[in-house]
Amino acid sequence: MRVIGWIGVVLIVAGIAGLVVGKISYTTKEDVLDVGPIHATADKEHNFPITPAMGIAAIVVGGGLVFAGRRRAQ
Repeated sequence: MRVIGWIGVVLIVAGIAGLVVGKISYTTKEDVLDVGPIHATADKEHNFPITPAMGIAAIVVGGGLVFAGRRRAQ
C-alpha cells in the first residue's frame, strides 16, 4: 500500500475515534494577575466538538484514499 493508502487508514481511524469520543478537550494557561513581581495564572479548559458529519466524512474520504492507493499499486 502506498502513502496515500496509509493516509486513508489514518483518516478512517480518526473518523471512528471522532464518532466514539465526540469532542477534543485541551487546556491553556491564562494570566489572571500580573502586578510587579506577582504573577498568577489560571488553567482554562476548551472543548472542540466533533460532529458526526465530520467523523463520517473522514471515514468516507479515508476509504476513497485507501481504494485509490490500492488501484495505483496494482
